[in-house]
Amino acid sequence: MPLSREAIQSSGTISPTCTAAVAANPISVTGTDILSFRASRAEHLKALRHLYPIPGPIPEQVVETDHQVPVRDGSKIAVRVYEPKYKREGGSPLILAYHEGGWSMGDLTDEEMNCRMWTRDLGAVCINVEYRLAPEHPFPTAITDSWDALLWAISHAQSFNANLSLGLIVEGASAGGNIAAVMAHMARDAKLEPPVTGQYLCAPAVLHPTGVPEQYRDEYWSREGAESDPVLKKNAIDGILAAYNPDPTSWLWEPFNHPAGHIGVAKAYIQIGGIDPLRDETLLYERELLASGVETKLDLYAGYGHMFHANFPTMQRSRQFWGDMLEGMRWLLER
Repeated sequence: MPLSREAIQSSGTISPTCTAAVAANPISVTGTDILSFRASRAEHLKALRHLYPIPGPIPEQVVETDHQVPVRDGSKIAVRVYEPKYKREGGSPLILAYHEGGWSMGDLTDEEMNCRMWTRDLGAVCINVEYRLAPEHPFPTAITDSWDALLWAISHAQSFNANLSLGLIVEGASAGGNIAAVMAHMARDAKLEPPVTGQYLCAPAVLHPTGVPEQYRDEYWSREGAESDPVLKKNAIDGILAAYNPDPTSWLWEPFNHPAGHIGVAKAYIQIGGIDPLRDETLLYERELLASGVETKLDLYAGYGHMFHANFPTMQRSRQFWGDMLEGMRWLLER
């Protein structure tokens, strides 16, 4: 059932715990352009990863191998495959991971902890995709790279002991959530076999202010009004979009506005913070999915912001976020 407007609005007051975490560990990501901002962000997150639930490789449980995937323009992109140390009889479900970073930042390290957790605790095979970044590779390169990696993963699934009848999930956070949502629609449109069976969308960017349907304008407020988020600021969003340079008329940029709607896309698990600027589009998107007959599961973190778990990993709420994420993925894998 969709959340009430009152519950949504009340979620937009920053939590005292979040305020204290920001004061104790202010985010110091800076730069004069997207490339220097990219480097600063990478250093910021690198300094935090030892605080994550799985701070590094766990070779006694998860085997990691790197591969080069050919894409349509003749280039190759990197992927990292995570397999259970001991192969499961009957095979493993397959998860495709697309990292965050505004289509212009990030790399395999952004989703590595999640992949290790899903492989260790769910016995899944995970493929972590390093699509090419803007501005060197603007829209729609991230999308075409991600689709080509999905097709490669399906064609190579057997070599990784992945059994797609057990589940094929696409997942991502922020820009990666945008990509995962687009992948779910592309798979539906292409009548992909085997089909994508689930999508995990963490704080996804799915609807730009210029594309908001008239009936939702009064409920689309957080992009402009959510000023307390410590991670995602309006000037950062503007810089990211300038680098990515999407086609504003394309649903490959705005999956919310897919011309054929959302009927038949895979069921979705969604996580979003209450003070996240992307909150309202995420909640409206979940409502659209439900109205289209798509099964959803939603967790809203009142008082917490964009990717709070990754930037403030010692908070109890961050640990709960990762626990919810694991259970949400387990729900997606139920058949």
